[in-house]
Amino acid sequence: MRRLNWLPVAAVAAIAIVALATPLLPLPDPLAMDIAGRLAPPSRAHWLGQDQYGRDVLSRLLWGSRVSLGVAVLACGAAVALGTALGLAGGFLGRLAELLALRSMDIVLCFPPLLLALLVVTLLGPGAATLVPLLALLYLPGFVRVVYAGVLSVRSQDYAEAMRALGATRLRIMTRTILPNIGGPILVQFSLTMASAIVLESGLSFLGLGVVPPAPSWGLMIGAARSTMAQAPLLLLWPCLALSLTILAMNALCDALRDAVDPQRAPRPAGLRGTLAPHAPSLAPDGDALLALRGLTVEIDTPAGAIRPVRDVSLRLSPGETLALVGESGSGKSLTGLAAMGLLPPAARVVAGDIRVDGRDLRRLDETALRRLRGTAMAMVFQDPLSSLNPVHRIGAQIGEAVRAHHRLPARAVRERAVGLLRRVGIPDPERRARSFAHELSGGMRQRAMIAMAIANDPRLLIADEPTTALDTTVQAQILELISGLKRQGGMAILFITHSLPVVAEIADTLAVMYAGEIVEQGAAAALFARPLHPYTAALLASVPGEDGALPRSIPGTVPAPHDLPPGCRFAPRCAHRRDACEAAHPPLAPVGDDRLTRCIRWRDFAGTRPSAETAA
Repeated sequence: MRRLNWLPVAAVAAIAIVALATPLLPLPDPLAMDIAGRLAPPSRAHWLGQDQYGRDVLSRLLWGSRVSLGVAVLACGAAVALGTALGLAGGFLGRLAELLALRSMDIVLCFPPLLLALLVVTLLGPGAATLVPLLALLYLPGFVRVVYAGVLSVRSQDYAEAMRALGATRLRIMTRTILPNIGGPILVQFSLTMASAIVLESGLSFLGLGVVPPAPSWGLMIGAARSTMAQAPLLLLWPCLALSLTILAMNALCDALRDAVDPQRAPRPAGLRGTLAPHAPSLAPDGDALLALRGLTVEIDTPAGAIRPVRDVSLRLSPGETLALVGESGSGKSLTGLAAMGLLPPAARVVAGDIRVDGRDLRRLDETALRRLRGTAMAMVFQDPLSSLNPVHRIGAQIGEAVRAHHRLPARAVRERAVGLLRRVGIPDPERRARSFAHELSGGMRQRAMIAMAIANDPRLLIADEPTTALDTTVQAQILELISGLKRQGGMAILFITHSLPVVAEIADTLAVMYAGEIVEQGAAAALFARPLHPYTAALLASVPGEDGALPRSIPGTVPAPHDLPPGCRFAPRCAHRRDACEAAHPPLAPVGDDRLTRCIRWRDFAGTRPSAETAA
């Protein structure tokens, strides 16, 4: 459970305590009438005045809170308990349970809620005993459908399947695995239902079909004050104010509980600000840099504590330059790219370092300013175009949306711009493809469409996150040639994120090799390919087939988790060249000559010739 916002908790608790403690307070009898004092204004004896029968308004307001809140809590509690059980069963136990749960709710939904309420109250008579089961029945379908939809989205996830593989019972999977993951939507639905129940009870009481007079109720007080509104307007103000404040407090409480207990949410940091840390050495001054990262550190909150999957990363990218950020999965490459765009997920935040794009400090900009930069000064191409493209909108409409986000153009001009962008990225018959959906395009064409969306507003910086993954070799070459052509045409700077060094051999000007959240080697691409100065770089080169037919060699072991980093060199447990000194202290990223940085203390052993595949692995 994450940090809870206690302000709405205190507000709702205060309302509940006052309602529960009303019988203990020294209040006048809420039913006692004083005809001589009818419509009297507030006084020392009657703080909120007296109503049309001379009854104390404050006393009736507090006693009425017990009735209005009691009906809403009982009705919503019954609805959420039964609705959650039916939704879980219908979504998880199979077709028969699904049929019984959903079709029974369809029957209830066939009747208009207000008409059904009027019918039941007319047949059974008004009163709280009728309102509670009636409201529970009215709000039951909403809970069933919310829970059912949540179960469908969660039951096929890997963690639910893992529980099944471990032999957990269905009841345990539903209550311990699925239910916690859908708790947020249930709490939101409960918030809305509580507010609606209080309003509906008040409305029925206002019509004379709810709480029976002379029992106090907010709805009855509002209805009675209507006839005397001209003589005593405050009689209408007090119950309306109590009703509004109670609903607002309950909504705020449910939002706070959702944010605290939902495992898929985390507190969003206020902007990108954080504490600056000492910066790693950079290859050149940042004066003409289009993108400059200095000492970037990203932190993520986990149940076991904060971890830092990206630490002290410094990169510099000039206009017209391609910088390749290379490393295995889990090295922190994508997080670095997302941080440069200001698109970190809610659980992650920048805690140190500078992020500058075209001279502007992103950590000092609010979300509105960042939104203006995204798509214009900088843009990003994501790894999986099928999941990044909206399946219900046509490709041309999605590209047009990227244009409309920053320009006010007529619809015809937007359509022409979208077709022109598709033609620019090499999609044949762009007019027809603009009317296609994502599933109607091949993988390579989808990636081209994503690139067209990214360059829709001619950004100066393009961040490409694994844009050739899952594409065959021929299509990979086409995408790489397309990106190179874009750079040549407009002087665009490109940060190319990949796990494969050979992919960027022809297009990269500079390489930065990343391992376990930090840069281990950086320099000119040609020099790094010819003479790597870190064993990890050499191992990456040896892990792909050689041009002479040499078999690739895998790198033993795995990338260490951010919470379990080795004490010295992060690569030492997997390195065949490690010495005791490698494991004694964590080496810094140090300059070793012109335009070269390395984190290996034995770099001189690699300076003579490129290590062979056998020694690298």
